[in-house]
This record gives sequence, structure tokens and C-alpha cells, in this order.
Amino acid sequence: MTLPKGFARCMVDWQRLHGRQSLPWQNTQDPYRVWLSEIMLQQTQVTTVLDYFPRFLTRFPDVACLAAAPQDDVLALWSGLGYYSRARNLHKCAQEVMGRFGGAFPRRAEDLQTLPGIGRSTAAAIAAFCFQERAAILDGNVKRVLTRVLGYGADLAVAKNEKALWALAQDLLPQQAADMPRYTQALMDLGATVCLSRKAQCEACPVSTGCQARARGEPLAYPVKTRKLKRSSATLWLLWAVNAKGQVWLQKRPDTGIWAGLFSLPVFDSEADLLAAWTHGGELQYIAPWKHVLTHRDLHLHPIHMLGSEEFPPVCEGQWVDAHVWPDLGLPAPIRALLSS
Repeated sequence: MTLPKGFARCMVDWQRLHGRQSLPWQNTQDPYRVWLSEIMLQQTQVTTVLDYFPRFLTRFPDVACLAAAPQDDVLALWSGLGYYSRARNLHKCAQEVMGRFGGAFPRRAEDLQTLPGIGRSTAAAIAAFCFQERAAILDGNVKRVLTRVLGYGADLAVAKNEKALWALAQDLLPQQAADMPRYTQALMDLGATVCLSRKAQCEACPVSTGCQARARGEPLAYPVKTRKLKRSSATLWLLWAVNAKGQVWLQKRPDTGIWAGLFSLPVFDSEADLLAAWTHGGELQYIAPWKHVLTHRDLHLHPIHMLGSEEFPPVCEGQWVDAHVWPDLGLPAPIRALLSS
């Protein structure tokens, strides 16, 4: 495959004039801030991360503070961002940076990739931004940009084809290491603002004249990935017990499975199982069920509200939590929304 001439230089020059310049995690070579932003931005919109990023830095200003914090504190601050395995890996990663690397992030993508939660593309981004390593990134946006520019129509659901795209991405890198931060940012910016999944704004693209997808008149045909992730669904019954003091009964979820490590209303597989955990009679209020959509799973949530007492809690794992305490806990988004309603 013939690579477009001057691709890296065009991208670098375009980013300097037209790329994003003022995001709070830009214009820094602090690997802690770059790493934090990269993890937060996985599967999450920039506008959402803009709210969480400064709060997180205020509470955990450096990797040592994050490593020393209880995991519950990390999950609480992450609450609402979703994909909570990211937060658990973030905490583990900070601890490994302190334990294995003396508190300093390793400088090579190869070493960064050995840390929890850091994949190949994230490792390359940190190494490129902070240490100017010539390492290619290949997140979803960048795959779209490169497959369109190259006219790369091989099915990325096939491992060997994605591996080949990695090699092409590496070949396209600028020769000068000093250009790596801006080049890497350019790819991210182009994919996020111009070369969009449902709209290719070719008139604003700095490399449109050499773009094979545009030349073929079908930019939206790329990238090609035929394997679709199968969706699943689950029905969960939620026991929403409140006592006369306004305390709510919450349990800590197991370390694996749905909402792992978070605090939640007790979850049951059936209405009968839930009612078996409530042996004190009294009026039950069935809350209208709703569907909570995750990336690969639909959760059908059925809450039942009931009044309890300190002396007679539900017959299930958990504890009474004060009304002024639970808002600061790590709660799944639908549970937080329910308790706030």
C-alpha cells in the first residue's frame, strides 16, 4: 500500500493552526495528567470528562496521592463516569507505578503497557505526549482517520488486519521525535472534530487531497468491521429500604460482576427473592421499572420501596447509610438517580 506523502507534516501544521489547544490535559508533559485524561476519555465524551478531570486532580493531585487513597474514595469520585473497571485499574496502576517504578511513570510505551488498564494505544499516547517516543496510537477515532486516508478496507474484526493497520500507523509517524506530541494530538483532533463516523467533513480536512476514501466517493464506508458485539439483557430487582431516620440500606457489591466494588441497593434476580429478604411486613411501593442501557447490555430495573427500621433491617448483606453520606459514595448512575428522585 502506498503511503500518502507529507501526511505527518500536514497533520502537524494543521493541528498548530486548527486543532484543539485549550483542553485541560493538553500543553503538559506530566504523564500523570495525560494518563488520567486518556483513561477518562475511553468510551466517554470530552464534555463529560471536562467536569470530572479537575475534580479528580483536586482530590488526587499526583500518582502518590491516588495510590495511597482507599479504592472506595476513587470509585466515589468516579461515580457517574461508568465503566468502573477503569477506576479500579486506575487505582491499581497508581499503586504499581509507586511500587514498581518508584513513583515515576516509565518512559517507554512497551513498559507502560505492562501496567493495569493501559493498552497499546494508551501507552503510546502517554509515551508520545510526554516523552516524544515514536509510538503509534490507534484508538477508534484514529482507526477511522487512517482507514479512510489509506483506503484500508480490510475487516478490522480479523486480528491480522488490525495488526497490519498498526504497522501502517507506525510507518506514517513523523521522523522527528519532537513532532510526536502535536502529530498524536492532530490524529485525535481530526477524528473527533472533522473525520466523524456519520459525517466526513472533507472540505475541512488537511489531508483530503490524498484521502483514498474521498477519492472513491465513499468515506463513510471505512473502517470495515463486520463482527458485531452481541447485546445481552438482565432483569434486576432492587430493594429500596428506608428507615424513619431517612437512612437507606446499601450493600457493597462484590469485586466481580455488575457494578463491582460499588455501593448499591441490594440486587435480586427475582421479585420472590427480594420479598424473601423483607420479613417485616408493611406497605410496599412498586416503582415503575425502566431500562438502563450499557454498552453491551440492557438492564431492566425493578425497584420496590419499603419503610424499615433500625432494629429490623432487610435480611441481606448491607448497612444503614445516612442521607448525608450516601451522595459521596461510589454509586452506579441508575442507583444514584433513583435515590435522588
